Amino acid sequence: MRLFHFSNDPAITIFEPRPVRIASERPPGREWLNGPLVWAIDDVNDFMYLFPRDCPRILIWAKPETSEEDRQLLGRWRGAAYIERGWLARLEAGCIHRYEMPTESFEDLQDAGMWVSRKAVVPLALTAISRLDCEFALRGIELRVVDSLMPLKALRDTTLHVSAIRLRNAQP
Repeated sequence: MRLFHFSNDPAITIFEPRPVRIASERPPGREWLNGPLVWAIDDVNDFMYLFPRDCPRILIWAKPETSEEDRQLLGRWRGAAYIERGWLARLEAGCIHRYEMPTESFEDLQDAGMWVSRKAVVPLALTAISRLDCEFALRGIELRVVDSLMPLKALRDTTLHVSAIRLRNAQP
């Protein structure tokens, strides 16, 4: 397993734990997840962060308990990434920096490949990734471009895993 952190900044030499920018409501006992941490994503789920920083997106994939009917929403793909048409040019022209992280100090959150470290982390390697739109198929993820993400909130009523990221930036 490999862990990554994605950033617009190509010059990070050490990741210091910091609180999240916008606190989320957390289950009792997990409030600490809003506190100072270094976040990483595993290599299986890294597609969740192959976007310009503020790009709103909805990501779906099957879980073991996903129904056959809901699996049909994925077609032949492992998952799907939805973005709004207004973000497509930025995705095509964008570049993001993927830092590979050492795994030793990270804790598995058992949530969509997310890991956290309470300690400072020195990255192992840095890769610049451009033409972000071309990265999804390589990972078995279908990029789906829609006019608005808002109608897709109904996906939460399926048995698929649904991650909605930066929806505050989506079209109303």
